[in-house]
Amino acid sequence: MSATPTSNDRARLRADLEFAETDALLRDDVRRLGAMVGEMLAEQVSPALLEQVEAVRRAAIARREDDEPVDALAAELARVSPANADALVRAFSAWFGAINLAERVHRIRRRRDHQRSDDGPQPGGLEAVLAELHADGVTLDELQALLPRLWVEPVFTAHPTEAVRRVLLAKEQVIVERLVADIDRCRTPDERRSDESRIRQALATTWQTSEAPPRRPTVTDEVDHIGHYLGVLFRVLPAFYRVFGDAVEAAWGERIRLPNVLRFGTWVGGDMDGNPNVGAETIDAALAAQREQVLAQYRDELRALGRVLTQTRDRAGISGDVEERLAAYREAMPEAAAELPARREDMPYKQLLALMAARLQPDGQHAYATADEFIGDLELIEASLAANRGEHAGGQALQRVLRRARSFGFHMAALDLRQDSAAHDIAIGALLGEDAWGDKPLEERLAQLHALIGSPRPKVPDADAAAASLAVFRTVKSARARYGEDAFGPYIVSMSRSAADALAVLALARIAGCTEGEGDGEVPLDVAPLFETVDDLDAAAGVMRSLFEDPVYRRHLRARGDRQVVMLGYSDSAKDSGLLASRWALQRAQVDLMRLATEAGVRVVFFHGRGGSISRGGGKTERAIIAAPRGTVDGRLRVTEQGEVIHRKYGIRALALRNLEQMTGAVLRASLRPRPEEPRARAWRDIATGLAAHSRRAYRALVHEDPGFDAYFRAATPVDVIERLQISSRPSRRRDGGIANLRAIPWVFSWSQNRSGLTGWYGVGTALEQGIEEHGLDAMAEMARDWPFFSALLDDVEMLLAKSDLDIFERYSRLAGDAHEAFFPGIAEEFKRTRDTILAIKREDELLANDYRLRMSIRLRNPYVDPISLLQVELLRRWRAEGSRDDELLRALFATVNGIAAGVQNTG
Repeated sequence: MSATPTSNDRARLRADLEFAETDALLRDDVRRLGAMVGEMLAEQVSPALLEQVEAVRRAAIARREDDEPVDALAAELARVSPANADALVRAFSAWFGAINLAERVHRIRRRRDHQRSDDGPQPGGLEAVLAELHADGVTLDELQALLPRLWVEPVFTAHPTEAVRRVLLAKEQVIVERLVADIDRCRTPDERRSDESRIRQALATTWQTSEAPPRRPTVTDEVDHIGHYLGVLFRVLPAFYRVFGDAVEAAWGERIRLPNVLRFGTWVGGDMDGNPNVGAETIDAALAAQREQVLAQYRDELRALGRVLTQTRDRAGISGDVEERLAAYREAMPEAAAELPARREDMPYKQLLALMAARLQPDGQHAYATADEFIGDLELIEASLAANRGEHAGGQALQRVLRRARSFGFHMAALDLRQDSAAHDIAIGALLGEDAWGDKPLEERLAQLHALIGSPRPKVPDADAAAASLAVFRTVKSARARYGEDAFGPYIVSMSRSAADALAVLALARIAGCTEGEGDGEVPLDVAPLFETVDDLDAAAGVMRSLFEDPVYRRHLRARGDRQVVMLGYSDSAKDSGLLASRWALQRAQVDLMRLATEAGVRVVFFHGRGGSISRGGGKTERAIIAAPRGTVDGRLRVTEQGEVIHRKYGIRALALRNLEQMTGAVLRASLRPRPEEPRARAWRDIATGLAAHSRRAYRALVHEDPGFDAYFRAATPVDVIERLQISSRPSRRRDGGIANLRAIPWVFSWSQNRSGLTGWYGVGTALEQGIEEHGLDAMAEMARDWPFFSALLDDVEMLLAKSDLDIFERYSRLAGDAHEAFFPGIAEEFKRTRDTILAIKREDELLANDYRLRMSIRLRNPYVDPISLLQVELLRRWRAEGSRDDELLRALFATVNGIAAGVQNTG
C-alpha cells in the first residue's frame, strides 16, 4: 500500500530485499496491487482508515522482525470498536486477496519462463515426467499398456472453509486477466492505464459487495458454486491432452492417440452423511443442473465451431454420411431447419452443427437421448474432415469439442453418493420391523441381508423410517436411464465396520428396484466402504476379507468387473488419533488391502478422502502419490478436493492445467517406475509403528481423555463463531455431543484460526523424541532423507509449525480462564519439542530453511494475519461477555474468520 516511508519500514525493506531475482516481477505486482488497495481504502472509507492500517501493519512488522512482545500490538487493537474492526479486517483481507492473486499469476509467469528457457521443462509437469521415465528405460509400449487403465479423478466436495460468491469470483478473474496481460511487462502505457482502471473497478466493487450471502447456502447454491470450477476444467481439458500428447512425442518421437484419462466427480447434492438437506430430490436436482450446464457449454461450442467450419460444397469435399445426417435432421426438425439462413445452404457443416445445437436443448422434442448420439454426430464430421484435408481447416477445433464430449458426457461430473452406515441400519430395521436390528449379532444380520439380496424384488412392508433411503435408490435407477451410466460415482458407506454395512446398500437398492434391467439384475453401483478412524483402518483388511469371501457380495463384485473401491478417511483418523498415527494407519491399511485384493483376484481402487489442511490429508498431492506404498497407485488416483484448496487449484485455467499435469505425472511415475524395493523398509516400518503408538497416546491423552479439554477447546478457539457461519448447507456435527461428534472440518478450522495448528503436530514431538532416544538421531535422519513417507510427513508438520504462532495462541488460551494454566504450558512444551526434534532430524537451523517460496509467502502475510488474530481475540472476549448474540460483534467476528483463513491458507 502507498505510504510515506519511515524508519518503522526498515523491516518491510529487509523483506523486500529477500525476494529472489526471479521473483522481481512478483514483488512489483505485490507493490502495485497493494498501492491500488490503499487508494481504494482511502476512497471507499477514509484516509484515516488507510493510516490506521499502515500504523498497525508497521507495528506488526516490528513485532515480527525485531522480536518485540505481542502485548503492545494487542493493546492497540483492543481499543478498536466493532464497527472499525470490521473495516480494518476487511482492509487486511483485501490485501490478502491481492497478494494471493499476485502469487497465482506469478506461478503462471514461472511456467512461461520454464517454457522459454534452455533449462529443460518445468519439474513436475508432464514433459518433465515423461522425459524422466524415458531416461529410466520406460518404452512407449509400456506407456501405452498403462494408458487404458490410467484414471485421474479429482472429486469436489461441499466442505467449505472458504465459499467465495460467484460474483466475487468474476471480479477476481478480471484482476487475474489484467495481471496476465502484462505478465511480461509488454503493455503500452495506454494499455497499462486501462488495465489499472479495470483492476481498480474490480477492487472497489468487491469492497462494496458482501463476502457472504444473507442466508446459509442451499445445496442448489453449492451445486452452482462447484459448477464454476467444473466450467474452468471444461475449458482446460483439451489443453491438457495437447500437452500430454506433445510430451509423449518429445520423449519417444511418436504421436499417439490418447484415451480419456481424466474424469471428474462431485459430492455436492449426493453427500447425505449427517446432512438432512440432501436426499433423492437434491440428487436429481444436482444431476439436472450439471446436465443443463454442460449442454449450454456444448451449444456455445457448436456455435463457435460453426464459425470455423464454413466449408462450402464447391470448395471442399463433404462425406456422404454428413450429407445424409443433415438431410435427416432437416426432415425430422422442420421448424429448426426453417430458421437456417438460406444464404448458408451451401455450408453443410455449419448447418448440421446448428441442428445439433437444437438437439442439445434439454428435454426438447428432438433432444439427444444419450451423449453417445451427440458424440456420434461429431465423429461423422471428424471423419469427413479427415478424408478431405480438413486437419488444419477445423479438424483440430472439432477435436477439442470431441475431447470434452467424451470426458464430460451429458452429466459433467460423476455424482458420488454417501451415507452413514447407521442410517442404513435404521432403514433395514424399519422394513423388517426390528427397531434394534443394528444391534443384532453380525451373523444374523448377514443371513437376513443375504435373503433380501437373493430375492429378485424383496417384498417388505412400507416404513416411514426407510422412505428416504428407498427414494434415493429409485432416483438412481431413473437418473441412470436419463443421464447415463457415468452419471454416478461410487456409493460410499461412512463408518464401515463390517461386511453387513456394504451388503445393506445392496439390500436397500434391491428393495427399491435399483437393478440393471428387470428382475434379478445386479445393483449398478460400486459400493465403497469408508474407513475413517485409526481403529477402523486397522480393521479394514478384515472387513474386506469378509466381503471378498461372501458369495453374495462376490457376485455383485464380478458384475462390477471385480473392481472394488475403498475410501480412506484422512480427516477423522487424524481427529481421532493425531496426524502421525493417522498417516501410518493409512499407509498400513493400503499395504494390507493391496495384498488381500491380489490374493482374492480383485482390483482395489483407493479413494483418498483428503481435506485442505495438513491435519486432514492436505499438502502436495503429487508428493503424497510418490510416497504411497509400492503398487497401491497402479494407474489410478481418486481424491477429494475441498475447502479453499479448490479455489487455489482450479480457480485459474493455467493453474488448473498445472495441477492436472502434476497429479497425472505423479501417477505415471508411481505406476511405471515405482520406488525399488528398500532393504531397510522393514526396520523403518517397525520404527514407524512405535512412533505412531507414542504419538497416539500423547494426542488422545490430551484431546479425548482429559475431561476438561472439551471446555478448554470451546473457550480457546472460535468454534462457537464457526458453527454460526453461513458457508455450508451441512451441520457442523453428525449428532449432539462433544469433540467426538464434531465434524473434522470445524475441529481443524478452529485450531488454525487461533494460530496454534495443534491438530497437525500435537503428539508428533513426543513420538520423535522417543524415536531419537530409542533408535538414535542418525537413524531418524536416515529415514527422513531416504523414505518418502517419513520425509513428506515431516515436511507437512514443519509447514504447520511455521504457520503457527504460540504467542498469539496464548492470547486465545487466556480466554479459557483457569483452564489456560492447566493446558497451555503442556501444549507450548509439545510445540517446542516438535519443532526442535524436526530441526534436529532434518539438520536444519530454522523452519522451512529449504523452502524459500513458502517462507516468503508466510512472511508477506504475517503483518496482516497477526492483527486480525488479535482483533479476533478481543472481539471474542467482548461477544461472549455480552451473551454471544447475533449482533454487530458477531458480524465483525465473521469478518475475522474469513480474514484469518485467507491469510493462513490450508485451513480446512
